Amino acid sequence: MPLAVVLILLVVGSVIFHFVSPWTFTPLASNWEMIDLTIDVTFVVTGIVFVVINLFMAYAIIKYRYKKDARAKYEPENKKLEYWLTGITSVGVALMLAPGLFVWAEFVNVPEDADVVEAVGQQWHWSYRYPGVDGKFGEVDAERISRDNPFGIDPADPHGQDDLVVAHPEAHILLDQPVKFLLRSKDVLHNFTVAQFRVKMDLVPGTQTYLWLTPTKAGRFEVLCEELCGIAHHAMRGAVIVDERADYDAWIAKQQTFAESQAVVAGNADIGAAQYAVCAACHGQQGEGLQAMNAPKLTGQSAWYMERQIKAYQNGLRGVHEGDTYGKQMAPMVGILVNDAAIANVIAHIQSLPDTPAPHTIDGDADNGARLYRVCAYCHGKDGMGNWALNAPRTAGMTDWYMARQMQYFKDGVRGTHKQDFYGQQMGFMGAIVQDEQAINDLMAYINTL
Repeated sequence: MPLAVVLILLVVGSVIFHFVSPWTFTPLASNWEMIDLTIDVTFVVTGIVFVVINLFMAYAIIKYRYKKDARAKYEPENKKLEYWLTGITSVGVALMLAPGLFVWAEFVNVPEDADVVEAVGQQWHWSYRYPGVDGKFGEVDAERISRDNPFGIDPADPHGQDDLVVAHPEAHILLDQPVKFLLRSKDVLHNFTVAQFRVKMDLVPGTQTYLWLTPTKAGRFEVLCEELCGIAHHAMRGAVIVDERADYDAWIAKQQTFAESQAVVAGNADIGAAQYAVCAACHGQQGEGLQAMNAPKLTGQSAWYMERQIKAYQNGLRGVHEGDTYGKQMAPMVGILVNDAAIANVIAHIQSLPDTPAPHTIDGDADNGARLYRVCAYCHGKDGMGNWALNAPRTAGMTDWYMARQMQYFKDGVRGTHKQDFYGQQMGFMGAIVQDEQAINDLMAYINTL
């Protein structure tokens, strides 16, 4: 009897929870309402089966419970019951499968007027490529992927020269215009998912998959990876912005072509020396950093990372939070770097300076720090030298008190909460492994041994 009561309560509780649960679908923002229909049908069919089977079990437990004088009836076959069970099961399975077949028939037939965007996945980053004015993508090959050619586009292919390369996790598409996403992975299995669009597809290394949709609502929608792709799988976030025509055209006009990305002139260290004079007041003449000025060491840090942080200050991704006192000081200072050339020049000068390891100012348990650093090493490297492919900067030999402060900022939401600061958001997720100030100190103590 207690088991029967538990089964009845399980059914009643499950049904109530289904209807009053605060967790439900995100609002539909594409043409794929048929996907919702298939899910609703599946819920109804499996829900009925769940209720009927569990209530029948409760009924059987009560009706056929032990009685002293009761005798069991042996009935090895019951063809009538078997016919009913086979028929009902067949109808239920057909009800669940049929809508999906109709959806798949639509899914594999992409409208001829669909725009095309390539979404590229890697640990743990999204980037995008758009065809240029010729309407054709250039050929790509994984063997050509490098820091200067992150998409692996063939420089000799004329169709690739005008491809728009968006090395950023944010893509834009047109409202009410069909779009086909070509999906490509650089490393492992990933999955391109926008919950509001109701369609998703795996990215398989060595091949190209696709999905298509027609966005029906303007706005910003989060991209997730729904394939377990590594330790930072949960932090692999991006965004798709659905625009009206004017906004979309304005965004497209700002994007860099592959040819333009390959024609970027290297920075001039001599010119950068004059621009660095302002930076030197805080960061030191040799880029060694000055704790008294709350300015970290710059020398030895990767050029791509310094460029990203300068632009983060310029674009309001950093130095705007009320708790980021020193970031607010930095934000107006980067205004002296008026364009990409100026940024490249000052970074070239910084890289010409001697890379002297920063002094150690933090004490902690390096053994415990080594245990914590195992997670950090996946991106920043076992030697702490960073990895551009994983968007992870160098940590070894850098300023420990500054890194400790930034770790606390990530934990407190002072840094990494801007919607476009995707890599800061990743650090916010991953920084949760460092639970308190002592753990941060232990981690810095170990990094100082690298």
